[in-house]
Amino acid sequence: MKKSIHTPSAALAEHRLSGSVFHHSELTPDHLTDHFHRKLTYLRLSVTDFCNFRCNYCLPNGYQGKRPDNELTLDEISTLFTGFAALGTTKVRLTGGEPSVRRDLPNIIALTKSTAGIQTACISSNGYKLGKHLSAWRSAGLDKLNISIDSFDPAIFHQITGHDSLPQLLHDIDKLLDSTDISLKLNGILMADTAYDNLMAALDFIKDRPVAYRFIEFMQTSDNSQLFFAQHASSQHIKSYLQEHGWTATARPTDGGPAIEYSHPDYLGKIGLIEPYAPRFCDNCNRLRVSSLGKVHLCLFDHQNYDIRTYLSAGDTDGLIGALQGLMPIKPEHHHLHSADSGIMRNLSMVGG
Repeated sequence: MKKSIHTPSAALAEHRLSGSVFHHSELTPDHLTDHFHRKLTYLRLSVTDFCNFRCNYCLPNGYQGKRPDNELTLDEISTLFTGFAALGTTKVRLTGGEPSVRRDLPNIIALTKSTAGIQTACISSNGYKLGKHLSAWRSAGLDKLNISIDSFDPAIFHQITGHDSLPQLLHDIDKLLDSTDISLKLNGILMADTAYDNLMAALDFIKDRPVAYRFIEFMQTSDNSQLFFAQHASSQHIKSYLQEHGWTATARPTDGGPAIEYSHPDYLGKIGLIEPYAPRFCDNCNRLRVSSLGKVHLCLFDHQNYDIRTYLSAGDTDGLIGALQGLMPIKPEHHHLHSADSGIMRNLSMVGG
């Protein structure tokens, strides 16, 4: 059952009932620091849960139902950014669903860049009609863009996503690289049937392009169990291949995500691995997630979320700050994917992965 907590005192009360003690005096006023001394400087905001793709590992039957008409407004998002920035957030990633379906996405990017303290504005997208959006995103100040490309084979891309748009997407990516200074990364879900071919194609693609291609281990949710058991593969095979062919791991940025990236002197780009099933994967978690309806997710695979929209709709930055600080004692240490427990996450479009 989902639970909503509107005040930090309620969250702390629930935490005390679990047998742990965490006092208000332990909360750093100007930073979000959880009970495991992890400093949270990275906000992932889902601006919509609607997606126009039908990826077989996420929404194989497409988005179900009607898109909500009460997604966070620009004013609410402005309050959200101001509160998070006051607590040390330096990086914001706009996710979905597919964030580009929001016509005001350039305004949200601009809000990110105009908020004092936030240094980096990012988007995660499926890249649909990237060429159409590129100019507006660049003008709004976008710093970094992640695009999903689960295969470099047009037929397999179509099979996975339901869209026959890979050739246009690759053309638009080269346009981005040639005409902007937006930092680009590509993501692909690691699947047993396509892993080797995708690695070879990725290596060819990044040979002369300053792009990181990251393999994401397939994560089980309640909606994709059948495909997960058929296609889940460890990233160890890719890691071994890279190490055997002269690739070396690079240092992870302090505000970066969980990827370990590898570089090679003969390649302009990089290969990355995101390994949610690796031991101690969550040790360096620096992220909080907020849904398009104003719910805080302390972990992607947590069992509950926490409603902060009351503060956002009232423009109550101080109340928001207090609520976020009050949630820090109950941020979980790690997920439970190894136990096939994905919490309330039916599919990753709910809060953008």
